[in-house]
Amino acid sequence: MDVKQIGERVSRESESLARVRAEMGRVIVGQEALIDRLLLALLCNNHVLIEGVPGLAKTLTVTTLAKCLAATFHRIQFTPDLLPADVIGTLVYNPKTGDFTTKKGPIFANVILADEINRAPAKVQSALLEAMQERQVTVGDNTFQLDDPFLVLATQNPVEQEGTYPLPEAQVDRFMFKLKVEYPNKADELKIVRRMASTAPKLSVDQVLNPEDVRRLRELADDIFMDEKIEEYIVNLVDATRNPAEYGLGELGDMIRYGGSPRATIYLTMAARGQALLEGRGYVTPQDVKNVAMDVLRHRVIITYEAEAEEKTSEDIVRELLNTVKVP
Repeated sequence: MDVKQIGERVSRESESLARVRAEMGRVIVGQEALIDRLLLALLCNNHVLIEGVPGLAKTLTVTTLAKCLAATFHRIQFTPDLLPADVIGTLVYNPKTGDFTTKKGPIFANVILADEINRAPAKVQSALLEAMQERQVTVGDNTFQLDDPFLVLATQNPVEQEGTYPLPEAQVDRFMFKLKVEYPNKADELKIVRRMASTAPKLSVDQVLNPEDVRRLRELADDIFMDEKIEEYIVNLVDATRNPAEYGLGELGDMIRYGGSPRATIYLTMAARGQALLEGRGYVTPQDVKNVAMDVLRHRVIITYEAEAEEKTSEDIVRELLNTVKVP
């Protein structure tokens, strides 16, 4: 299929994505970037970690997206006393028959909101690993396939807040994006007051997409054309997180403990294709890669103590890479 045919398919399908944006905009004010990233995760069949202080509509945005989909939705409130069985399910003994039956946990749904995920200890967070990567859950001796689509949209409070646990690096790496939600500007906050300062705010949205629509859009995202030079650019960006000296960034060598894994390269490629689809194009541009790079790489570039001492963040390093690595 050539680029022209792909472009025609994109123009036909872009209306449904615009409708989802419009429906979510009826409820959510001033979080367009967050909405776009959630749609991108839906197109790429992957998971999102959303960080921000309480009260920034993180949970509301996720629940609103779920309502726009004709799909099952479960919210799991993570707390310090949560157990793995509370998430994935457990075996229940039946004294009449002497058998064990499986009681499935809330992980069995299309969209999972893992709310305040870093308030639960590591053993509970790790219970999500198999579900997020293999899209299956093992309870006792039985393995169950999860629904399709399956998205984990997790919110977390900044690690500095009291009562939070850092997420294991293996789990963080399974999130395609890590998003940071900031305070709204004054104009948006005024709209929020007018819309939400009520004892019963109107938050209804219409269902726009069903699982079959999502699968069709995913297939289209996979078909978006990407030139070999852009593929090489993506590989160079991720390689620069491991070998910065080869790209004229020797000063970053002592600041990066671990660079991005091949999963970073895969996710950056998928996200760039999805970004092109969201923007109504049948081909990927270097700017698509740059637009998604920060959210794909910020949690995959692990900095050293030297970087912390110099008050450098992983985001500072990713910006330097984006400004330095040669663009095709």
